[in-house]
Amino acid sequence: MKRPVLLGLHADAPFLYKWILIFLPFIILIAIYLVASDIRLESNPSDKLLPSLTQMGDAIYQYAFTEDKRTGDILLWSDTISSLRRLLIGVSLAAITGLFIGLNMGLFPSFSLMLNSFVTVISMIPPLAILPILFITVGVGEAGKIMLIYLGTFPLIIRDVSMAAKQFPKEKIIKALTLGASELAIVYKIVMPIILPRLIDSIRLVLGAAWLFLIASEAISSSEGLGYRIFLVRRYLSMDIIIPYVLWITLLGFLFDYVLALISQKCFPWQSQKGR
Repeated sequence: MKRPVLLGLHADAPFLYKWILIFLPFIILIAIYLVASDIRLESNPSDKLLPSLTQMGDAIYQYAFTEDKRTGDILLWSDTISSLRRLLIGVSLAAITGLFIGLNMGLFPSFSLMLNSFVTVISMIPPLAILPILFITVGVGEAGKIMLIYLGTFPLIIRDVSMAAKQFPKEKIIKALTLGASELAIVYKIVMPIILPRLIDSIRLVLGAAWLFLIASEAISSSEGLGYRIFLVRRYLSMDIIIPYVLWITLLGFLFDYVLALISQKCFPWQSQKGR
């Protein structure tokens, strides 16, 4: 009997076949770009819209391996360090806030009644719309950029963690109270370890938005950073620099997501087994 198409790709699928399917969309996209670039450069060698791989390679070498004559820094790495510092601080603060407020909202009805509507309203405010207000009140320095990332991500983490806490089995809480556990012990010693994998998943979900807020803030007011560099060179139509920078940001985002997933699997193996 022929296996249905929906069940065709299973654990016994050939290893090579799996990898071909994974990389096929990327190969097609790269091939389309190379053909389009070759066509444009053949008709106009000075065209900047679709640079060749050689042109992008020269730009990568200049920005990733050559010191800048003005600052003495290697621009790609100094920009990366600046952006990652802002991103990590903003997301970390949002994760800490989201965990503790979300836990209490999910487990204490009065706490939820007090903050649920407030957090919902805050989550509906477009963070980019209040960027000018942040820069006026907090300043255009590091604090303003970190605050934008924080404000754009912490309400979503709070709501996600709160929903996970509300789904915690009530009978387990009753058993713990019966055995003499305090409410704080239940929240932070029983429920919180169970919620941590959900927190990691929440962080993975908001990372894309965090990158967006980071790039936007750096583009408006900054002297270094990945977003700053992209918007600096766009005035010269330097696509040979912009495209590698965008690809580098994409790779960093993918690595962050992969590392967080790996941490979740290693630290909370029971969660992955539960989802099977």
